[in-house]
Amino acid sequence: MARIDAFFELMHKQGASDLHMVSGHPPALRIHGDLERVKYKVLDDNDLRAMLYEITPEEKIKEFEETGDVDFAYEIPGLGRYRANLFMQNRGIGAVFRVIPSEIKTVEELGLPPVIKRLALLPRGLVLVTGPTGSGKSTTLAAIIDEANRHRKDHVITIEDPIEFVHKSKNCLINHREVGTHTRSFATALRAALREDPDIILVGEMRDLETIRLAIEAAATGHLVFSTLHTEYASKTVNRIIEVFPTDEQEHIRQMLADSIRAVVSQTLLKRIDKPGRVPACEILIATHGVRAMIREKKTQHLLSAIQTGKKYGMQTLDDSILEHLQAGRISAQEAYMKCANKEMFRPYLHEPPTDFTEV
Repeated sequence: MARIDAFFELMHKQGASDLHMVSGHPPALRIHGDLERVKYKVLDDNDLRAMLYEITPEEKIKEFEETGDVDFAYEIPGLGRYRANLFMQNRGIGAVFRVIPSEIKTVEELGLPPVIKRLALLPRGLVLVTGPTGSGKSTTLAAIIDEANRHRKDHVITIEDPIEFVHKSKNCLINHREVGTHTRSFATALRAALREDPDIILVGEMRDLETIRLAIEAAATGHLVFSTLHTEYASKTVNRIIEVFPTDEQEHIRQMLADSIRAVVSQTLLKRIDKPGRVPACEILIATHGVRAMIREKKTQHLLSAIQTGKKYGMQTLDDSILEHLQAGRISAQEAYMKCANKEMFRPYLHEPPTDFTEV
């Protein structure tokens, strides 16, 4: 048993989502969104490095010492699986571990809108799940892939860095590939995937231009592609993708994206007040013919209006989702106000509306 395993056991007991181990500070746990210090000594660089290297694969140690950053997955049989990031900072080595639940929750169990289940049954196209770090994007994608796994008979390839949720093949054949272990990069794996007879491709993150280009091309050539981006609203995601490309390529990418996009789900997590935990709020854009026309004709400024008027297709704004949680008593008015887009919409629910200096 590695020395650090005791902290993972503590995570499990406390219901924490993340463990922070940083030289010059005591350990900290993120519990329901808040960081809480562990009653433990301040971590020393040499001692922490030895503790971390005990569970880090040898090739990852070499990469870390060359670059100062590395990602990998760590598993304790019978307890849990964790996504690890090692990094260097001014006081020495640091690490953050995130829990990867061993049980994949369904769309219903996660409290996600029913339309998200239908995304798993699409024949082709690009589906993006967006949001800030720690907003549950990987968990939502896992639920979608699990839905496909139970209701389709297809070949699924996942490309991740590192592998997070491990799916057991049910009706689908599922192959997991890890960047840096099984393939050189997302782009390399995507190119290879097109020769591996896939029906569904999950790209853990569209983090560079080449990966974005290949993901769009894969979707445009008849595959169902799921991926993530760090964008805050579904209505702004399209422009973010197009703006990654050089000016002379943007028109071509715009047309390809208009043809291939099927949905964008942008989510954030809200602290619950009815019980411990957090609940997802989602903005959902479904690529109807009208939405695709807006993208094709450079009228993306109207996408928010399309979401507001597209409820019959399963669309909803982030603020509508937050309001539903507020009215159901799941979250506080303060939490709703802090996470919403339209502050004026939620001011009446506050006893003492705060002054936001950024809106003055």
